[in-house]
Amino acid sequence: MAHRYTFSILVFIMFLISFTCRAQKDHKKNYSLFNPVPKSQMRDMETDRPDVTESPYTVDAGHIQYEADVLRLTREESDVTKTKTLLFNQANIKIGITGSTSVQIGFQSYGLQEETEKSSGDISKTNGFGDIMLRLKQNITGNDKGNFVMAILPYAKIPSAQYDDESRFEYGLIVPMLYKLPGDWNLGFQVEVDRLKDQDLPEMHTEFLQTLTISHPLTKNLDGIAETYYTYDFKAHEFSNYINAALQMEVAKNFKVDAGLNYGLQHHSDKHYFVGFSYLH
Repeated sequence: MAHRYTFSILVFIMFLISFTCRAQKDHKKNYSLFNPVPKSQMRDMETDRPDVTESPYTVDAGHIQYEADVLRLTREESDVTKTKTLLFNQANIKIGITGSTSVQIGFQSYGLQEETEKSSGDISKTNGFGDIMLRLKQNITGNDKGNFVMAILPYAKIPSAQYDDESRFEYGLIVPMLYKLPGDWNLGFQVEVDRLKDQDLPEMHTEFLQTLTISHPLTKNLDGIAETYYTYDFKAHEFSNYINAALQMEVAKNFKVDAGLNYGLQHHSDKHYFVGFSYLH
């Protein structure tokens, strides 16, 4: 119950910050979920995908953005098991509430998981609907102007997965930041603290994550993204390092497709391969 109480405090603090920010002078302060920002005044679409580093921008008030992995393959390995998971339509629905606040509802439409016991070679297969993720993004600065952008984003994972019997309630706090550099270069950072389930046990552990990502247009409608990040498990006293690469193409106004990989360098680190898209309405 302690972890639920802690997360409730974080959410309460976020709402206080939200109301404080709404009181600040903002030319979009009169727009809300039920009084949308006119399309002529909307910001360009910014996405939380395809890299691990979240965007510090929020969706304009009264608008909805849909982001999803059409297909994601994840490979995990521990001392006990090897696990392969295939996810279809792992989605994130982002809803603009105010000029600086948005809520997000994430879900995994369908998952297939194959787990192999190393000692015996036994294979178990499961499938079904996945977990639900609830997130609240509050922009702190730079949402509409400036070269530095920052937000805070608390989240909670609801363990609704049918394909993963060991799924548990998890939560954390994400702080994404972005620097706009000359020549259309963007430099992103993220720090994150998570309370997560142990891989092979029902116990929980605390994990710290830090990212560094850089992106730049390769052609008029195609962006290249390179990223590195690490995680530190405070319980196991263990680092995991990753290198990521992705391409994102703007197919039409407010519609982008992407593909990439998140590759763990250590033997026990996860490997992810994905294709996806983003759409702003």
